[in-house]
Amino acid sequence: MRETEQTAKTVEEAIQQGLQILGAQRDEVEVEVLEEPSSGILGFGSKPAKIRLFVKEADLSKAQKLLENVLTILNLKGMVDFTKTDDNVRFEISGEDLGILIGHRGETLNALQFLLNVILNKGMEGKRVSCALDIEGYRARRDRTLQILAEKMAQKASTERRSISLEPMLPNERRIIHMALQNHPYVTTRSQGKEPLRRIVISPKESAKDKSGRGARSRPGQHSRSTSFRSTSSREL
Repeated sequence: MRETEQTAKTVEEAIQQGLQILGAQRDEVEVEVLEEPSSGILGFGSKPAKIRLFVKEADLSKAQKLLENVLTILNLKGMVDFTKTDDNVRFEISGEDLGILIGHRGETLNALQFLLNVILNKGMEGKRVSCALDIEGYRARRDRTLQILAEKMAQKASTERRSISLEPMLPNERRIIHMALQNHPYVTTRSQGKEPLRRIVISPKESAKDKSGRGARSRPGQHSRSTSFRSTSSREL
């Protein structure tokens, strides 16, 4: 834990000295007053203020204990590890038969990650810690699945010249779709709806051309519609 003890004429002066030494902001530290300043009698016997200043840190051990307790309660065998870099923490659970902790399309996994973020950021005020949780490499597999889905639906939207609406997704999953198609030559993406039903719509670009270099044509029996969509770069997740 980063901390320092400082003395000065007043408590506030001692705090400012400590903040400079720690390179921290006021809302990132906790202050313990060790001695209040005293003016003494007739200028004799005066004492400076003495304080201890320490930087608030996320309670990683408490978050790790939560995950270990979940494993114990569900009678699952697994190990919990974490790595920390700056203000980012990544927890990983490895073991066997941990599908129950992942849930349908990661719903349980995301709920556990939410709880970890609450625990780690409790009392942190202005300084927040970003926490990610993965179980048996699920995140990487899910990311790849979403990238494949993005390409497949982009091809469908481009070929059929119509908008394709995907199922509701979490913000981090929508971001993967947006990133996968941000430079696509024939489609654009946007998000619509409100959480938790916010979803991505993949639409053909009006200016897109088919491989022969001619403007894309409507399928037989369909009428082409001119609809303007926001560009990928200006959408909101």
